[in-house]
Amino acid sequence: MTPAAPPAPTTPTPPSRLRALLPDLAPWKASRDFRRLWVSGSVSYFGSFLSFVALPVQLKELTGSAAAVGAVGAVELVPLLVFGLYGGALADALDKRKLIVWTEAGQGLLSAVLLLNALLPRPAVWPLYAVAALSSALVSVQRPAIDSLWPRIVAHEHMTAATSLNSLRWTVGGVAGPAVAGVVVAYAGLGWAYGADLLTFVVSVVLIVRIAASPAAHEAAKPSLRAIAEGARYAWGRKELLGTYAVDLAAMFLAMPLAVLPFLADELDADWALGLMYATVPFGSMLVGLTGGWTSRVHRHGRMVVLSAALWGLAIAAAGVVGNVWLVLLFLTVAGGCDMVSGIFRGAMWNQTIPDELRGRLAGIELLSYSVGPTVGQVRSGGFAAWWGVRASVWSGGLLCAGAVGLLALCLPKLMTYDVRTNEHAVRLRERRASAAVPARA
Repeated sequence: MTPAAPPAPTTPTPPSRLRALLPDLAPWKASRDFRRLWVSGSVSYFGSFLSFVALPVQLKELTGSAAAVGAVGAVELVPLLVFGLYGGALADALDKRKLIVWTEAGQGLLSAVLLLNALLPRPAVWPLYAVAALSSALVSVQRPAIDSLWPRIVAHEHMTAATSLNSLRWTVGGVAGPAVAGVVVAYAGLGWAYGADLLTFVVSVVLIVRIAASPAAHEAAKPSLRAIAEGARYAWGRKELLGTYAVDLAAMFLAMPLAVLPFLADELDADWALGLMYATVPFGSMLVGLTGGWTSRVHRHGRMVVLSAALWGLAIAAAGVVGNVWLVLLFLTVAGGCDMVSGIFRGAMWNQTIPDELRGRLAGIELLSYSVGPTVGQVRSGGFAAWWGVRASVWSGGLLCAGAVGLLALCLPKLMTYDVRTNEHAVRLRERRASAAVPARA
């Protein structure tokens, strides 16, 4: 039995100018499981952003301390480091759908704890930190499973479009969640925000259980330290992948200002704008997602990762310098758009080059690269704000980010020269998937 040669590629009809900007819906049309997972994620993210805004606001009310709010990142860090890597090994060894369902249900239970605590006559502070730590552990187990499931349910040539659509679902929840949360917390109370979050997890679980089972690959290793080390060795040997991890880590650690936004709103005498501040970054991302059809026609992904990360830092620095709340909102929106561009091309590089049997473990490393940075960044921004002032914390982080990204670009030439059309790992995976899709013939 000899596999048939894959058909020769055809030249697609050039899209109109309008269609060239609109999102590429090919993955949505081709895969029912992609649609279900996308909708589930949109609902879940919306609810999570309700709690994302409510929890720091509640901590601010209970403690009045920027350092206490920033400390949330510290309690999230250890579970993230431990369960991120092990979660990647679990994703390679277990059924991915089951792993996603159980962790999603666990997140719902944690939302119920936040709700009960908020309804107490005197809410306690320690449950907020406990829930943050446990939620970090569950997300660290779940995200590698989700990230390694996408390449199974989406065609290889649709990966960039799928990454753009996945980022768009995050931004939809990221815009609607904080904007609604600001109103709900101010006029209805924290309990309503936590209750709505719980409801979205229920809806999400119902959608996920309808996705087809996704058992472990035949070549997958059992979860162990040896398996984790194997994934780490593979990542270390891929300098272009290391570049994406390092650039994102630097950008998020140095220039993520979310922990100090409640205090920035106070300093600008604009408490009414807090929900908008949280919404601007995902809003900017959403704008790019809605006009992201062009991303499917870009081939030098590494250069786009570097450029967009540097611009993210400069936009954050500008938001810290200006004293007008509307200009702050504008620059945070620009930063969100740059972050979206970086995320799209990082995800495309990961999904188009990593083999299936290693996908979960590499997704665990990816999780650390894009989660440890914001988590530790909260501690950095909160500490800097307590010592040197809120606005100084914001603008200094943005400038440090731009400088660090430029230095990384000089030190990692393979990242700058990456081209999906010629990269050996992308070519190998593309050929493997094309051969698997063609029925064998005698």
